[in-house]
Amino acid sequence: MRYVPISACQSGMRLAKKVYNEEGMVLLSENVELNDSFIKRLRDMGVSYVYVEDMHTEGINAPNILSEETRREANRMIRREFKRLMTGSVLRKHSGPSDMSGAFSRLLDSIIDDISSHEDAMVMLGDIQTADLYVFKHSLNVCVYTTMFGIYHGYAKEELKMLSMGALLHDIGKTQLDLQILNKPGRLSDYEFSHIKSHTELGFRILKNEPNIPLIVAHCAYQHHERLNGSGYPRGILSDHIHEYAKWIAIADSFDAMTSHRVYRSAMQPHEALEILYTGSGTLYDQSMLALFRDRIAVYPLGMTVELSTGEVGVISKINSKIPQRPIVRLLLDPEGKPYSDMKDIDLSLKLNVVITGYRTDIMA
Repeated sequence: MRYVPISACQSGMRLAKKVYNEEGMVLLSENVELNDSFIKRLRDMGVSYVYVEDMHTEGINAPNILSEETRREANRMIRREFKRLMTGSVLRKHSGPSDMSGAFSRLLDSIIDDISSHEDAMVMLGDIQTADLYVFKHSLNVCVYTTMFGIYHGYAKEELKMLSMGALLHDIGKTQLDLQILNKPGRLSDYEFSHIKSHTELGFRILKNEPNIPLIVAHCAYQHHERLNGSGYPRGILSDHIHEYAKWIAIADSFDAMTSHRVYRSAMQPHEALEILYTGSGTLYDQSMLALFRDRIAVYPLGMTVELSTGEVGVISKINSKIPQRPIVRLLLDPEGKPYSDMKDIDLSLKLNVVITGYRTDIMA
C-alpha cells in the first residue's frame, strides 16, 4: 500500500484501507475504486491522506493501532459528550448524575488494550482516516499519542487511565467557543485570540464540575497550553507548577495540531513538526519527554514516497523501531528517474551517508 495525499489521488486508484465517517462507521471500504466524485468528497470532508493499492508496494502494510470497534466507540462517545456540552452552558448545574466518567473509563480501557497489543508499535496515525470536525479528530489523536507515550514511560494502569482521559478531554472547553471564531480561516484579532485561549479555563470548569472525573483530568485541560518557561497560558506558570500529564499532552497536542489540515493552513509533514518541537526543547517542552516522543513517532509514515540524497526515489517500507528517523526504503527510481527492474530495499540505519531530502507526491511509478 502507498500513503498518498488526497491532492495526488486519481480516478482508478483503489483504496488499501478503510476511510471512516464522522460516526466512526466505514465511509469507503478497502478495494473501492476512487473516482473524481469520491476524491472531491473526501477532500471536502477534510481527509488529507489515504492508503491506495500499488503493485510496487506489495507487502507494505500499516497496522491499525485501534480496532474498528474501539475507533467507532471513540468517535461516537466523543461526539456525543462534546455535542451535549455544546448545547448547554458550562455554568449550568447537571440535572442528574452524569455517566461521562464511567463511559470514558470503559473506552479508555479499550484504547489502552489496543495500543498495548502492538509490541514495538510506532505512533503513526495515518490509519485514522476519518472525515470529521477537527476538534473531534484531534481529541482522539492526542489521546492515542499520549497513551502510547504513557505506556512506554511506564505508568501504572490507573495513572495511565488518568493521563489518557486528560488527553481525550483536554480540548473540551472548545465546546463553549464561538464556532465562527474557532473555524475562522484568517488571522485572529486580539479579542478572537483571547476568546480561543479561554478554552483552557472553560475546560477546567466543565471537568471539575463533572461527577467522578478526577481533578487532575480537569487540570490537564487547564494546563496543556502552559510552557516550561512561563510563556504559555492561561496563567503563565513555570515548569515546577505544571503537572507532568499536562506536559505530555502539550507535546502531543502541538504535534497533532501541526500535522493536521486546518482551515487556515495545510498540514506539516511529521518530520517538520518534530523539528519545530525541538526548537522548544527545555524551554517550552520537557526535554526527556520530547526525546521519548522522538523515539516513538514515525516521522516518515509507512508507504510514503520519498526522495533520497542519492537522487533515488522510494517508498518507506519499514520503520526501524530503535531509530525511527532512519527507516527502510524500497527503491523505485534510480537517480535518472528510471524504474529499477528489481525490487530492493535500503536500510538507512546502515547507510548513514544517505538521507531523506523530501517527499514526492507526483511519483506513482
